[in-house]
Amino acid sequence: MDETLSSSAAQRLRDAALTYAPVGGTRTGEVPSGFATFSRTRTVGEGQERFEVAARGLLRWEMHRRAGLRVQASHGHVTAGAVAVLRLGVGRVALAAPVRVVHVVDEPRRRGFAYGTLPGHPESGEESFVLELQPGGSVDFTITAFSRPATWLARAAGPVGRRVQSSITDRYLRSV
Repeated sequence: MDETLSSSAAQRLRDAALTYAPVGGTRTGEVPSGFATFSRTRTVGEGQERFEVAARGLLRWEMHRRAGLRVQASHGHVTAGAVAVLRLGVGRVALAAPVRVVHVVDEPRRRGFAYGTLPGHPESGEESFVLELQPGGSVDFTITAFSRPATWLARAAGPVGRRVQSSITDRYLRSV
């Protein structure tokens, strides 16, 4: 299990401004100009029980952990306003990606959340993760995002950076 953010680190992240505007574009479809967008969906199972199990894991940061990221979060359960630092890699070569949860979806047949990037994240933008129990019983998982490079490293990575982002998205989709 990853560690919880210290109260002072969590407060610094809560006080930080998001690195993009307007907030909520993954929910409304209103994406700021200059941002690359994508949306990918995968069926992850069938039935109410599968939906509940997947939602419970998603809302406890398990998708991120199973995809190989280390998670330091202000809360063990995703809540609106929660902050986290997601880390990919090890030691000094780990990339830190601070985020804040900007909305939570908690409906009978839809569950998930979206987070926005904070200063220090290699990208600027928003990403949502939503599970939906379809009328026919399938459980679909959709990741929607918009982003652009925010650091010199992300800008220098160019197309390689987009491939890394796509690879992480694939890992998220498989991990649910």
